[in-house]
Amino acid sequence: MAENSTITICLMAILFITRLASTLGKSRPWTGFLSPRLQTLHFARNLHLEPDAIKSVSSDYGNLVHENPAAVLYPSSIEDITSLIKFSYNNYTPFTVAARGHGHSVGGQAMASNGVVVDMMSLRHHKNGTGITVSKSPSLGFYADVGGEQLWIDVLHSTIEHGFAPVSWTDYLYLTVGGTLSNAGISGTTFRYGPQISNVYEMDVVTGKGEVVTCSSRSNSELFSAVLGGLGQFGIITRARIALEPAPKRVKWVRMLYSDFSAFTKDQELLISINGRKQKNALDYLEGSLFMVQGPPNNWRSSFFPSSDIPKIMSLVTQHAIIYCLEAAKYYDDETRHTDLQQLFKGLSFVDGFMFEKDVSYVDFLNRVRSGEEKLHSQGLWDVPHPWLNLFLPKSRISDFNKGVFHDIVLKRNITTGVVLFYPMNRQKWDDKMSAVIPDEDVFYTVGFLHSSGFDDWQAYDQQNKDILKFCDQAGIEIKQYLPLYNSYKEWINHFGSKWRRFRERKAQFDPKMMLSPGQRIFNDI
Repeated sequence: MAENSTITICLMAILFITRLASTLGKSRPWTGFLSPRLQTLHFARNLHLEPDAIKSVSSDYGNLVHENPAAVLYPSSIEDITSLIKFSYNNYTPFTVAARGHGHSVGGQAMASNGVVVDMMSLRHHKNGTGITVSKSPSLGFYADVGGEQLWIDVLHSTIEHGFAPVSWTDYLYLTVGGTLSNAGISGTTFRYGPQISNVYEMDVVTGKGEVVTCSSRSNSELFSAVLGGLGQFGIITRARIALEPAPKRVKWVRMLYSDFSAFTKDQELLISINGRKQKNALDYLEGSLFMVQGPPNNWRSSFFPSSDIPKIMSLVTQHAIIYCLEAAKYYDDETRHTDLQQLFKGLSFVDGFMFEKDVSYVDFLNRVRSGEEKLHSQGLWDVPHPWLNLFLPKSRISDFNKGVFHDIVLKRNITTGVVLFYPMNRQKWDDKMSAVIPDEDVFYTVGFLHSSGFDDWQAYDQQNKDILKFCDQAGIEIKQYLPLYNSYKEWINHFGSKWRRFRERKAQFDPKMMLSPGQRIFNDI
């Protein structure tokens, strides 16, 4: 009798396994980190465990962190994402889930060790995603409903066909909408138009409970504010309604060189003080950067200077060790083409004879980084380690930072060959209800050390980054990291400061089992 029971149980087990294999079309190894019941769900065909799939999401642009998920979901619809998260939420042992856009994070933020990575870009190949749709309403004017998986370059091309475009951009356009809105989305347009998160009317978000919630500043506003700049902790953005304005045709693009830091920053602050959206004499873009002997004026971000001007620029750099470059742009169309930039820049204190101007199309200006990327790809220099450090710095301490960091650390070590950005923003253009964290001063600066290195020397740049952070800590400079990377729970509490309590409460409300974006290492083990 016992033997018959054993045989019966074995036959039932074989039948169950056979049915699973037929459901998937073919049998494949499963992972011990995820429940086998996942294979029975409708999206199982889009869940991949193959080594190539795992490898494709186990690193990012930073090329410094490598972590393998248990599986990768290539969603064909938003329902696939909601079902995955809902399954994990209702599972006895929930697994973590991370949304991955174009993989441009630098510290493993979009990874999910032993969890599931959702490849958002997969939605671009299916009609079940949001896509990009331009519409108009009496209250909002023109806007674009954009899938979180869409690249900003495609948003630009789609909206400009209608004669409109977003006003706030990142310098690099091959990033997903959901990715930049989860951080802030900044560039030289931020001083006037605010970060990208300040230009969103509405979103659809899949929460950590697997619920799809439409939110805005008036409806489900707590989720809306939490998600914008929320580092992926509260939900996955599947649609964003982006503000649009009439698109200009061309851009007057100027760079001015300074040998004096105080004059450089004074002029930057003067220019960003004219920042009303309706002010005709306001610039549309302002950034700043540093030139040093070990780094050429033209770099992967843009080849702005004619080769004939490089020798005199490098002579100036050699003379002063550090030269500060103020970069500005003014958009125009047929009606405003006679805008006189010389009049706008009258009285500025740049080095005489070192103002350079170009006139380019609006699209070419916004997509200016692309040519540099393609060049690096062709040379095999794009997929290398990128030990970046991005900071927000209070205006009151920029002189201390200039001396203690730019001169006493960066210049003396003489290893920085990449881009170093340095330019101001206006706090009033940010919404303090949102999760993004910035210094508590009316004007603050962003500092970006955009290093590229070899696989055998990235540690030197990483150590320099640590020493910069150590200097700021010891000098009492209250910086905030942008695209933050921290190693302890205490550091995260310090980062969010007065926002920490609300951030933690929002996590408990929208992702109570702490499943989302474990790569940020805020609530998960560090």
